[in-house]
Amino acid sequence: MQRLTPDNACLLVIDLQERLMPTIAHAETITQNAALLMRAAAHFGLPVALSEHYLKGLGPTVAAISEALPANGCRFEKTRFSAVLPPLEAWLAAHARPNVIVCGVEAHVCVLQTALDLRAVGRTPFLMTDAISAGQAQQISPALRRMELSGCVPSGCLSAMYELAGDASNPLFKGMLALAKAIQPLPA
Repeated sequence: MQRLTPDNACLLVIDLQERLMPTIAHAETITQNAALLMRAAAHFGLPVALSEHYLKGLGPTVAAISEALPANGCRFEKTRFSAVLPPLEAWLAAHARPNVIVCGVEAHVCVLQTALDLRAVGRTPFLMTDAISAGQAQQISPALRRMELSGCVPSGCLSAMYELAGDASNPLFKGMLALAKAIQPLPA
């Protein structure tokens, strides 16, 4: 299994939208951690993509996430639960990175189907378990387990950030450290 590096990874943020987030378990923590992860990805030069599911019904992406999307980030709308659609496929092909750091909602629907489809097209999803949630909290653990059994890699935002840095002597480490210190744990 490959390790995450700035040269082999990209970030996909799934469906953190205004009308959906009030129903999501630990929404504030999930949103904060995803936004910090987006800033860390930009800090390390990782490409960042953002999906929005059925904008008419679920509204736009929450402000904290929209603000964290880099200027060169990819944003696309979908109605299919999986985000592996032509816009994302083109984006992935353009960046040719085998590892996809994944966060968002809902764990058992869009995140699950996206992760399974990423595996089917030869990518390795790294699941940020402290930035993935659902409206029904009991659905999260079985979804994460199913994804792991399918070859996805469970991880956390802190772990991913430190793995991307790789070394405390990395010139980008200090800038990442401020972001890492702001990561919030999910309640037990």
